[in-house]
Amino acid sequence: MSIFSKATYFFFIAFFTISISAEYKLGRDYKLIDNPLPVKKDGVVEVTESFWYGCYACYSFEPAINSWAAKQDADIKFKKMPVSWGPIHKLHARLYYIIESLKLDQSTHSAVFVTMHKEGNMLQRESSVKDFLSKFDVAPEITEKYLKSFTINQKINRDAKQAKQMMLTATPMVVVDGTYIIQNKGSYADMLKVVDHVVALQKPNS
Repeated sequence: MSIFSKATYFFFIAFFTISISAEYKLGRDYKLIDNPLPVKKDGVVEVTESFWYGCYACYSFEPAINSWAAKQDADIKFKKMPVSWGPIHKLHARLYYIIESLKLDQSTHSAVFVTMHKEGNMLQRESSVKDFLSKFDVAPEITEKYLKSFTINQKINRDAKQAKQMMLTATPMVVVDGTYIIQNKGSYADMLKVVDHVVALQKPNS
């Protein structure tokens, strides 16, 4: 290899390395939360999606984020966190936690999105929530019990406090380890690439 060829080779290697490291930048592609949430230092990276059933973007993002989550190993803990900004958000957050508490199939969450965004039923009243869950063999009196659940209210209050601390002002957003926040600025595939990048940074010995 000539001197020129060697110089060219090392130039491209250096350029490629810099390009990869600079592909995603803090402050541009993801942000540092001013007051991060405390997380366990157990080698597991926690990834949280903030969402609202009534958000069309969340409906569009749902297949992509679910597919991403299904491919992760045990060192990634994924969870969803419904926002509870106003009364309608709180009602839908209760619906999310009712589905979770009753251990209904994941398809039930998808059915909520379809009901709202394909069928035009935004489930704005408790009676609408009862009617919806009755399609999944949940008796109205059971739904009523869970709508008034102290445990579910605690979860919603916890989520509201954390959302305020993390300054979650839109949906969907993804938070990694309670420290970094990623919001979609392009395609959902690109958003998830940024999530992968930040997750890799948070893994031990990364």
